[in-house]
Order: sequence, then C-alpha cells, then structure tokens
Amino acid sequence: MDSVRTEAPAAHALLWRDHSGPLRGVRVIDVTSVISGPFATNLLADFGAEVIKIEQPGAGDAARNMGPFERGESLRFPSLNRNKKCITLNLDDPRGAALFRRLAAEADLVVENYRPGVMERFGLGPDGLRAVNPRLIFVRISGYGQTGPYRDKAGFGTPATAFGGLTHLMGHPDRPPLNVPIPLADLLAGMYGAMAALMALYWRDTGGGEGQVADVSLYESVFRLLEGLVAEYGVSGRVRGRTGDLGGASPAGVYETGDGRHVVLVCSTDRTFKRLAEAMGRADMIADPRYSTNARRVQHKDEVDAIVGAWLEARTLEESRSVLDAVGCPMSPVNSIADIFADPQYRAREDIVEVDHPRFGKVPMPGPVPMLSRTPGRVVHGGADRGAHNDAVLGGLLGLTADEIEALRQEGVL
Repeated sequence: MDSVRTEAPAAHALLWRDHSGPLRGVRVIDVTSVISGPFATNLLADFGAEVIKIEQPGAGDAARNMGPFERGESLRFPSLNRNKKCITLNLDDPRGAALFRRLAAEADLVVENYRPGVMERFGLGPDGLRAVNPRLIFVRISGYGQTGPYRDKAGFGTPATAFGGLTHLMGHPDRPPLNVPIPLADLLAGMYGAMAALMALYWRDTGGGEGQVADVSLYESVFRLLEGLVAEYGVSGRVRGRTGDLGGASPAGVYETGDGRHVVLVCSTDRTFKRLAEAMGRADMIADPRYSTNARRVQHKDEVDAIVGAWLEARTLEESRSVLDAVGCPMSPVNSIADIFADPQYRAREDIVEVDHPRFGKVPMPGPVPMLSRTPGRVVHGGADRGAHNDAVLGGLLGLTADEIEALRQEGVL
C-alpha cells in the first residue's frame, strides 16, 4: 500500500469549505440509498458540491449493511458516500419533513431514488418543493422510471440489467446467461443522474432560470448502451445472442499466454490487424482472401483465433506485450484487483486514494474521474457515520439550537 496516495486529513470544520472543485457552491440534498443514488451524488461531491446525505433514523442507508465486509462493517459505504455531510431525518414525521423542506428551499438539487410515489407520500414531491424554490432541480432515479406500466415495480440493478437486454448477451451460447458481476445498472444510472444534474444546472444558470425534473431509470441506463443491437434488430430482424466475445470483430477475445496469463486482444480494424499479422510473422494473412477484411475474418473466426492463440501461447505476457505495444496493437492483461494495485499505470495516475476511517485506519478507494487540469476532484473524507453532521447542518444551516436538536433526537425525528 506504500505506492497508493494518501489524502491528508482535514480539520472537521473545513471538510467542505476548502474544496475548490468546479461544483463548489452547489448544494445537493441527497435522499438516496444503496448504490445508484449515492453514486450520483458521490460524483458531484468529488468535484466540490456540498452534498447533505439524509438517512432515516435507525438502520439508515441499506448500503451500510452491504458487503464486502470487514469486522462486520461495510467496505462499500465509505467510498459510495465520501465527501458528504451525513444527517438523519425521519421523513415520515411531519417535523422531519418540515426540516427537509427548509433544506430544499436553499438547495440547488434534490436527488432521490425511492420507488415512484414515496416522496409524494412524504409530501416532498417535486411540485411542492419547486413551488417554494423554482430553481430547484429534482433528480429521480428508479428501476423503471416515473411513468409506464412498470413504474411501481421494485427496481434493483441486476434484474434491471436483464430487462435492459444486456444479460441476454453475457456468457457462452451453450450455457445459461451470466449476470454482470458488478452493480452495473446502478452505477450507470448514477452516472446518468449526475449528468442530468449538470445539464439541468447549466440550462438553469445560462438562461433557463428554473429548475426541472430529471427522470432516470436503471433499465434505460443499460439499454442506452445497446446501440448496435437496436439498429440490427430493427432493420434486419436478427436477434443477437451469447457468443462469448464481441462478435463483430476478429480477432477479438480472451487468449492465454505461455506463462498462464489471460489477455484480451482486439483488432476490429484492418489497419490494426495488418500490424498484428506483421508482428506475428504472418504477413501472408494480410492478402489472404479469408483474412483480408474484418468481415471475412469474422467468417473464419475459429481459424484466426487458433493462429493468434498459438502465437500468444509461445510467449510470456511480457514478451507478447512488448512486441504488440511496439507496433500499436491493443492487448491488455486480464487484471485482478491485486494486479491493479501493483500496476505502474494506476500508480502514476493516482487512481487509488487512501482515506482515513475511524475504525479501519485507512480505506483505499477509486480516485475521482475524470481528471480536470484546473479544478480537479478530491476525496476529502470517506462516508461518515450515520447522523455525524446533524449538529453542523441543522444548527449551522437551519439555526436550530443544541437543545432543539437533542429534543428532536430523543423524540425519534433525528
């Protein structure tokens, strides 16, 4: 871990005041849980937005109880909720809802990922809040969107990935479909949610003058990526299935090197394949009518894979990488997380940061993306304990006294 950059701890009172990111001055009320919503506000917080995360008293965000775990505590939560002020409010209690309205009245964004209708049940839907604060932008993330016959269905990322069409493509044709091993739909929806927030902020502040509602669904975030499949089916009627590889390019796939490492090599253009063929000492393939174009190579994919696979198996990872890097042929090792921690590219770009944690000491997490030259993102602190900033937010922003805050805590409002 010596190679991983460590963020210097900041004084508690200055955790947000000294963030110089491009979103400094933007206030976000985060009433989200688990992954999609917290990831959206995470991206905003990394670049300077003041994010106030609201959890219900008691259990709080369900992500606090989601693995991976260490000593019974979630290792996911600190990264998903870094750089945020964490407070508790019982939105089912009229006093909690009233405090939420006061926060929203002075905010730029509300981000929520309840099932459609829940915020309205609390009396905190966008119409009511924007009547008081017309500049408020309301980002809503749900499984199936705010409209349509499925709007009320429970929405989780893995089923949404299947509904969005991606799971049908995952795996090999002679086996059942595979689930994506990360919460891809949630993370994509979070990215679209952050993008929606930025677009709405830009429009509001460059002439629109008013806020608006952004409706983001998990399944559409996946479906939006299936560009080629939509046109392919709509025009030709073909239904693409599981192929175990990219399907439209050759060579393209996972191969094994002589020292037992797996690599991914893709030559989807004829120019790139020409470089590969010359590097392998098989310049004859360039003019061979079976291999001279990508379309023809796809028709003879098994033959191409056998030739490329044999060449890679005769060399170690480093030997093949040295040859192919020199000619500009794209190949990458299949990295485990241990490989990533050891890789000099990740180290050089400071892609992993270590953040102070009250019980773990340090927690490594991905650094901010993208990298900005003038206003870079920062990881100031990890996700805080539930209600850690009740006093700072309710006292400092809303003016409640210490006695009032304590009384609300005792009565279950906080």
